[in-house]
Amino acid sequence: MGTVGYSLIASTLPVSAFATQQAQRHAEEVILKNVRLETGFEQDDVEVTATKTELFCLTIANGKIKSIQPNRDLPGAIDAKGHLMLPTMKDMHIHLDKTYFGGPWKAHSKRQKSVKDMILLEQQILPEMLKTSTYRAERLIELLQSKGSGFARSHVNIEPSSGLNSLKNLNQALEHKRDGFAAELVAFPQHGLFNSKSEGLMEEAAQMDIDFIGGLDPFTIDGSIEKSIDFTVQLAVDYHRGIDIHLHESGESGLKTIQYLAKKVMENPVLKGKTFVSHAFALARLDEPVLKKTCEQLAEAQMGIISTVPMGGMVMPLPTLYRHGIPVMTGTDSVIDHWSPFGSGSVLQKANLMAQLYGYSSELDLSRALRIATNDVLPLDEHGNVQWPKPGDTADFNLVAASCSAEAVARISEIKAMYHRGKCVFSL
Repeated sequence: MGTVGYSLIASTLPVSAFATQQAQRHAEEVILKNVRLETGFEQDDVEVTATKTELFCLTIANGKIKSIQPNRDLPGAIDAKGHLMLPTMKDMHIHLDKTYFGGPWKAHSKRQKSVKDMILLEQQILPEMLKTSTYRAERLIELLQSKGSGFARSHVNIEPSSGLNSLKNLNQALEHKRDGFAAELVAFPQHGLFNSKSEGLMEEAAQMDIDFIGGLDPFTIDGSIEKSIDFTVQLAVDYHRGIDIHLHESGESGLKTIQYLAKKVMENPVLKGKTFVSHAFALARLDEPVLKKTCEQLAEAQMGIISTVPMGGMVMPLPTLYRHGIPVMTGTDSVIDHWSPFGSGSVLQKANLMAQLYGYSSELDLSRALRIATNDVLPLDEHGNVQWPKPGDTADFNLVAASCSAEAVARISEIKAMYHRGKCVFSL
């Protein structure tokens, strides 16, 4: 079997001695055989026509990939059965702290027609939801793992109805799951920063175990773009946090919020590469010249967009964002909760949706579409050179019932196993 594209680390021990050593060190090292890895593209004079793959043996030690070797039948090796190895997925926008998942079914109510309506609903139901929020967060994490996600950026309610209890309860769930799942947290004033008088709670949360300062529709909910963004930026700077705000506003106020946030990031360069706008629906309504100028502002400020890839009339300009070098990520957002009864927990499904929306149906385009689910980690670069996995990489990966990345995206292929830091945390 060939070894195209891989720098292999081979043992100098005979196979029998090597196997004995593995048995002695099984607590530290794991060997997988029959692992399918992408090795390059096949192409004619027009386009990429197929993805090349081969079977390999992988040795994992101390949570990292120690070696990638030609495939062979090593005693005691875990049989990957020819399944494709892909990077673990990353759910970059979800609310782990409030979900119906793991409890009785409940559909969405028609009574709530706006974000303000939902705020009023939450103020009523959150105290009761907090009683089971740790348990349900753990069940939701297990769902994400089964769909191939080993990492999430979760927004956590910080408001008077739940105080800091959503954060405390979610931290308990994450602690219980820490051996198989990683997360970063956004302190999120879901009921409006000033609307619910959450400034003090947000400052308390900023000093706790969180990574980002959140925000919500500053004009619609709080009545002032500048006042809300200024507070958010200052809090992030004071406590060395990033920023990730929800922005549903699709009109002029949405565009002005994006522009003003970009201006504040340029004034505070420490926030470059650490500032994100979730949803950012305003970008879907811009004509080409304004979109181009806005993308240039986002790129200069090194800001990212986290899109849930909405359907219907709200088609986001994701290809344009990519062309401008703007980081684009996705997440499953509300998974079976009072905001929405939908949500599979799969960001691979989001990659599939993106491919369908933008016509990414070729082998090369489908393989590139995987990037939105893995936060830009892809097995091959666009020229077919191997860039993942390599010895020394963290052993976070999925084994997928697919022949290549393109098929996995097109068919939303089944996740057969997920490994986190070299440990199998889900398998079928």
